[in-house]
Amino acid sequence: MDINQIAQMAGVSRATVSRYLNDGYVSQEKRAAIKRVIDKTGYVPSRQAKTLRTGKTDVVGVIIPKINSASISRMVAGISSVLNDAGYQILLANTDNDAAREVDFMRLFTERRQVDGIILIATVFTPEHLAAMEGLHVPIVVLDQNLSGYSCVHQDDYRAMHDIAELVLANAQHPGYIGVLEEDVSAGEMRHRGFVDACAEHGIDVPDDAQQRAEFTVDSGYSCAEAIMQAHPDTDALVCATDSIAYGALTYLREHGIRVPEDVQVTGVGDGELSQVVMPRLTTVHHHYKTSGVEAAKMLLGIMTGDDSISREIKMGYEVVERASTR
Repeated sequence: MDINQIAQMAGVSRATVSRYLNDGYVSQEKRAAIKRVIDKTGYVPSRQAKTLRTGKTDVVGVIIPKINSASISRMVAGISSVLNDAGYQILLANTDNDAAREVDFMRLFTERRQVDGIILIATVFTPEHLAAMEGLHVPIVVLDQNLSGYSCVHQDDYRAMHDIAELVLANAQHPGYIGVLEEDVSAGEMRHRGFVDACAEHGIDVPDDAQQRAEFTVDSGYSCAEAIMQAHPDTDALVCATDSIAYGALTYLREHGIRVPEDVQVTGVGDGELSQVVMPRLTTVHHHYKTSGVEAAKMLLGIMTGDDSISREIKMGYEVVERASTR
């Protein structure tokens, strides 16, 4: 079934069917006739043909670092709510935290004209990333990192970690920190810096071996908590860069009879659903991940439609959510 057959069955010209499919003017009588034929036959216009004709795919590529992340899923939910309403489909690319794959997907999307725009939920920026971004033929919005010269939506990770560390330090003298890869500027460098600066303001110098680097996993949080507590049994707080890491720390402390928060306070970042279920309930930072996804999608739509040609930066707000894992 093609557009010529639809026109013949509806008793109209091919041009009339084309205008109907592209939301052009068609009389009510002819519009009704075309609709009856399409409903009867189940005809779906060829996406490839439309792309060749208009240069648009009505698809947006979304590159994510991992698929099993509560924060990422909230961002994607926000993105999809905006793009679906605007008539776009999403092509989701999961990189499993492989930076080279991020570069490959950016090049693949633009070279094969698969998408009209890209949202990159970023972690690190290598020279290869920057070269690939400069060579894109479609607009891109960076989500969850701040990159000069590009439209970005990101979290206020430094201030958020500084504030939650301040909360802990009101009742702690020997804090430890479990962070992530420093090359991840937002979750790694900025959160770590916020913690260190808060400690310095309280006159606390945290030993290097009381500052561990974890993966974004519960198991890694457990291992890092074990390393800190064995090296420094007097540790009275574990400030963690993510909720998942904090869940691992809580598990280690519980298995070794260390009370939370009486002996050791624990905090996370993210405010995922499990933070309200684990015992004790986790004190954490609530980042507005879904809203940041909404803002990134709106920003990209503005660029794709030509309404927003100047790169912009949006820094999201946050809340420190105090629960039972701190005093």
